[in-house]
Amino acid sequence: QVQLVESGGGLVQPGGSLRLSCVASASIIRFQMMGWYRQAPGKQRELVARISTGGSTWYADSGLRDRFTISRDNAANTVYLQMNSLKPEDTAVYYCKADLGGVSYWGQGTQVTVSS
Repeated sequence: QVQLVESGGGLVQPGGSLRLSCVASASIIRFQMMGWYRQAPGKQRELVARISTGGSTWYADSGLRDRFTISRDNAANTVYLQMNSLKPEDTAVYYCKADLGGVSYWGQGTQVTVSS
């Protein structure tokens, strides 16, 4: 059983930055894809960004690509999401997801609140 633990969320003012971390209980080299998703109150969970084993990255839209950066540290079994220029609409619970052999694993989520 793979466990994913997110951290780094919190309360930040508009325009601020946060870095989320997702630590896996297994070597992340095994996972075909890892990603960050978010779910705002009353909305469906949505993709933010994904990164492959080889380091290729995808972002849900150009606006997120301009402000967020997904990266991975294989030695630390950790995937990061650097979030800059945060906006109130970025407020959500952020989840880490890992795909392995057709099975998806999710973390418990970390709350990000952008408010003045």
